[in-house]
Amino acid sequence: MAVLSAMAHGQSEAAEAIGVAFFSGAAERLDEEHRAVYGDLVLSSLNAAARRKLEAMMKSGYQFQSEFARGYVAKGRQAGSLEAKAQAVQAVLEARGLELPTEVRERVLASTDLDELDRWIRRAATIGDARELLATTDS
Repeated sequence: MAVLSAMAHGQSEAAEAIGVAFFSGAAERLDEEHRAVYGDLVLSSLNAAARRKLEAMMKSGYQFQSEFARGYVAKGRQAGSLEAKAQAVQAVLEARGLELPTEVRERVLASTDLDELDRWIRRAATIGDARELLATTDS
């Protein structure tokens, strides 16, 4: 019901309450695969204000009761960190006027290792060619 409510009313004033209802307990009744799919569907159906409010609740110390909600938020934070660091690598290279070949861009965007991305951010500030970014991590 929470998923259908999000789809039908996710852009209304009720969006926040719907999101909280889903992540606070409704998701616990689903298997892992369905929780992930329906969680994505709920979040994508909610208006931006409701999504921001749910995120702010987590940052302010609010603890969702369901293990799924806590894990889902943690995964979202990690994905956001990965994306931000990948963009930082690209921004440093571009700011330095270095050409960013497709293979380097794709490799940076595909990285799932925060430590690797941190190393690449530091290297991006000193290398003379963007291809050098990957040279030392492959060997």
